[in-house]
Amino acid sequence: MAAPTAQRQAKPRTERATAQAEKVEVELTADQVKTVTIAPVGQARFDISRKAVGNMDFNQNTLVQVFTPYQGRVISANVNLGDRVERGQILFTVDSPDLLQASSALIAAAGVLNLQNRTLKRVNDNLRGGGGAQKDVDQAISDQQTAEGALRAARDVMRIYGKTDEEVDRIVTERRADSTLMVRSPLAGYVTARNAAPGLLLQPGNAPAPITLADAKSMWMIANVPEADSALLQVGQQVQARVSALPGKTFDGTISVVGATVDPQTRRTMVRSEIADPDHALRAGMFADFTIRIGAPIETLAVPANAIVREGDGTMTVWLTTDRLRFEKRNVKIGLRQNGFVQILEGVRPGDLVVTDGALFLTNKLVGGPSD
Repeated sequence: MAAPTAQRQAKPRTERATAQAEKVEVELTADQVKTVTIAPVGQARFDISRKAVGNMDFNQNTLVQVFTPYQGRVISANVNLGDRVERGQILFTVDSPDLLQASSALIAAAGVLNLQNRTLKRVNDNLRGGGGAQKDVDQAISDQQTAEGALRAARDVMRIYGKTDEEVDRIVTERRADSTLMVRSPLAGYVTARNAAPGLLLQPGNAPAPITLADAKSMWMIANVPEADSALLQVGQQVQARVSALPGKTFDGTISVVGATVDPQTRRTMVRSEIADPDHALRAGMFADFTIRIGAPIETLAVPANAIVREGDGTMTVWLTTDRLRFEKRNVKIGLRQNGFVQILEGVRPGDLVVTDGALFLTNKLVGGPSD
């Protein structure tokens, strides 16, 4: 005859009041025990940290305003807002009267030197032929050296305008003055502002800058933390950030500023961190969550997160066993939650056997819920 159904199901034991303690137990059959995982209570490593949310921004300390020191009108703007630029890349070009004058002076200096070279050759030939004087040769040498110095100075001026040696040589060879000033990027980064536009008259140093760049090798992470946590934060503490746009990737940095005031409406303090971003993966405005390490990691009593059952009244419980058949519900006090583990402050001891998978199954058995 088949065994009664009641013998195959878990046998909940209601709370048993004794003189010593009050226990809540559930007993499982051998088959039902196979549906739960049991492991001894051990230790886990926890970082002492605080969480916050915030946004990425450009490192304002690395912003570079690109001006031209010479008056002129913009011919073309070669970049747009948000563009990635490399060091030496042309940002905009300017029709510069000063450059036109400098290149004209270069052409003239090259012509004078060419003339002095021919003069020196002629007086040397005359002297060797007996028809000249040494003083004429000496004067020609002096004039040639003066012309060489003037040409070197003219070439140096062109370099100040950003012209390369090849470009200078071309101007001299073609004897065609060049008024196009090419303004290049002093660094690799991103365009954060663009005011340059064709036809715009530029004056040296006048704001706003035609182009503003940000060196994206480092970014700012700006968070607002609760007032209660602000006293725990210090400049130099390590920060780890994650952005939803780059799942699985973390960015490390350090706190650079802890705000000196608390927002009276939100009761929060601004915290700014600086983070290295050599791969230029981050973008200004990205939403990020932050973990701020405020102390050294600790090794402490812990159980897997699946071992914890939250009761309706908020009480946290685990299921313990000594014989792997009978299970006792135990109230616990928990602490930190990290990496799939929960810190246990009170309620269990090292080595206690705890249900790490299937705790909810036992709770359902206790209240007469479904057995599957």
